[in-house]
Amino acid sequence: MARVTVYATPFCVYCVGAKRYLARRGIPFDEVRINLMRPGARDRIQAASGGGRTFPQIVIDGDPIGGFDSLRALGRSGELARRLGSPPAAG
Repeated sequence: MARVTVYATPFCVYCVGAKRYLARRGIPFDEVRINLMRPGARDRIQAASGGGRTFPQIVIDGDPIGGFDSLRALGRSGELARRLGSPPAAG
């Protein structure tokens, strides 16, 4: 299965939603918590996500896919399952 990384900030409802979406589908993921008060944090997320500035930023095998809405759209289309190398789950 592909490696999924979720870049998240504390108390972000979309971050919680993305992690819940993945967990409910049994998709393992790594979470990288970003503290925006630390110098360079915004640069780190932009570099990891291919320029994304909002949270969460989700990366599958090094390929940035965007945020929670993009994750759900990939799930509904069946593309998420294809990228993960698994059978499609309900989006």
